[in-house]
Amino acid sequence: MIDDDLLERITARPDVFGGKPIIRDMRLSVELILSLLAQGVSQEELLDDYPDLEPDDIRACIAYACAVIAGDSLAAVSVAS
Repeated sequence: MIDDDLLERITARPDVFGGKPIIRDMRLSVELILSLLAQGVSQEELLDDYPDLEPDDIRACIAYACAVIAGDSLAAVSVAS
């Protein structure tokens, strides 16, 4: 079960990155954060490199990926039209 509070940090807007999921309406994509983590960048490095990023944002990216893979509901993700 994914924490909906975490997923609420993920938004999608058609005018930002073609509607890809982003973090808290910032111009930081979930895809970027997951890619950097997969490349071995530490959470501390991410937080240093992106000062507006919060630890829960990183957890939200991981929770989002988990929900997508598991086929869980993403109702908590805000999608702007």
